[in-house]
Amino acid sequence: MAIRSKNKISANFNMSSMTDIVFLLLIFFIIASTLISPNALEVLLPKASSVAQPQKQTVNISITQDLKYFVNKDEVAEQDVEAQLLAMVAGEKNPGIILRAEKSVPIENVVVIMDIANRNKLKLVLATKPK
Repeated sequence: MAIRSKNKISANFNMSSMTDIVFLLLIFFIIASTLISPNALEVLLPKASSVAQPQKQTVNISITQDLKYFVNKDEVAEQDVEAQLLAMVAGEKNPGIILRAEKSVPIENVVVIMDIANRNKLKLVLATKPK
């Protein structure tokens, strides 16, 4: 009489849980990739709690509440900002700009300066107040 063990070990590996994980990861990355906007302007935002020394910025651009533009404390018309900015950073290696806009300034006016910096491959820092 042959005695057989009741506990048979199966050599098969069940892949259903592994495929579930792979499909969930695939769905996650597909959804996450649609949230990334490749046409966004690259803006460096300063950290308010940081104590590191900021890099030297060559030009300050300020936009006041009444929509007046200032380049290093000199008032400039909106259409002349780009020419004035390019004249000031000519010959600089890795020029940078600090953009100081008051809270009440419409975002469209801020984006105009960001677009100028993006077109001319200038680094832009949006100045903020620490909390």
